[in-house]
Amino acid sequence: MAYTADVESLRTHPLPDWYADAKLGIFVHWTAATVPAFAPVGDDPFTLAARGGWELALRESPYVEWYQNSLAIPGSSVSAHHAEHWAGVPYDAFVERFVAAAECWDPSEWVDLAVAAGAGYLVFVTKHHDGVTLWPSRTTNPFKGPSWSTRRDCVGELAEACRAAGIRFGTYYSGGLDWTFGGLPIDSFEALIRAVPQSPEYSAYADAHWRELIDRYGTEVLWNDIAYPLRAQGNQLIADFYGIRPDGVVNDRFDVLGVAAGSAHADIVTPEYASHGTWPERSFEVCRGIGHSFGYNATEADSDHLPADELVAQFVDVVSAGGNLLLNIGPTATGEVPVSQASRVQALGRYVRRNREAIVGSRPWVRRAGRTGDGLDVRFTSRPDRPGTVYANVLGTPSGREVSLDVAPPAGGSVRRLGDAADLPWVATGDGGCTVTLPVPPPAGPGFALRLAPPAG
Repeated sequence: MAYTADVESLRTHPLPDWYADAKLGIFVHWTAATVPAFAPVGDDPFTLAARGGWELALRESPYVEWYQNSLAIPGSSVSAHHAEHWAGVPYDAFVERFVAAAECWDPSEWVDLAVAAGAGYLVFVTKHHDGVTLWPSRTTNPFKGPSWSTRRDCVGELAEACRAAGIRFGTYYSGGLDWTFGGLPIDSFEALIRAVPQSPEYSAYADAHWRELIDRYGTEVLWNDIAYPLRAQGNQLIADFYGIRPDGVVNDRFDVLGVAAGSAHADIVTPEYASHGTWPERSFEVCRGIGHSFGYNATEADSDHLPADELVAQFVDVVSAGGNLLLNIGPTATGEVPVSQASRVQALGRYVRRNREAIVGSRPWVRRAGRTGDGLDVRFTSRPDRPGTVYANVLGTPSGREVSLDVAPPAGGSVRRLGDAADLPWVATGDGGCTVTLPVPPPAGPGFALRLAPPAG
């Protein structure tokens, strides 16, 4: 189908099945700010803004990738840290060290981790707000030249490694901010709006980069950030992308306000650092780091990273509402994923592998949530290819062998714990639920999924 640049045409683009089925993606933030690798450890910017305004959220941002902006704000924790540890060192020196460190990078570690997680796709940050491109683009930075780019074609190498492993490849690009074009410091929400470059030069620059990512690397996800310059004609870019990649996915951050108001198009909306709560009624993808930052923060301890049980619970909650989770890893400057992050990803992967039938390819059931008789949260899913079957994702460890649910299979149906080879005994209860008996009390862990199926045939 041919798409045009008007919103009504773009809205006819369906969400691809591969994306709706995947449920889990891996996000990778790898920037020059991983050289100083510092940000104050604390609440996400949205929580900070709710507590003390955007001035506090921007001054004390926990996002390492915002180091250059935080450094430009007098009195920030980053400016104090920089004065103590990097006095007189400009951000350009971090870029030089990062480009050199990237020569040591092995993309297979990231791809192996994505495979272990059971992820269906990976989204790579190809240019963040500092403007450093992670591929030797044919369109070089007009202020910094080739020095503001990796010598290695990191985008191309990672795209090839992902596809060899059967993982879809998407690209993040900061279309709304590029600090080589100005905008520092961003110390308020109003300053953030003003910092979006709107010049003809930047519009052409951003458009050329996005088109190179589409044409040269075959990106399957356009994950733009912050905004997009008006002159760059984002709708035309999206229409052309769909023409090349009919099963592509576009996020809402070309025009967040327009998408919210219904005047702009996106395949998905992207709440950030959101957890249990009311989810969007349209297709959505929650993005978050394992800790408080997307980029690697050397200050974060293991205790600052989301416990595996909580990560699984957040993921299953998102899936039960029909969304995807884009879980971020923040490698060091040489590309190494810290053990504390990798262990969480691997723990999530263990849950996904054992309970894949209830997760990958699932859709929301008629009811999203419930509780067991002993108070454990339950999240329900279903599958279009198994009509009448309900999956009860039990979050946590039951107190004994018996698990009481407020739903039951039809008479003559079966209950099985996913990952097991035999059905479980169950009895209906008077309230429309059932009690399932496990062979033995399960070990402590993030939980398990029960398949409640109608009679065969």
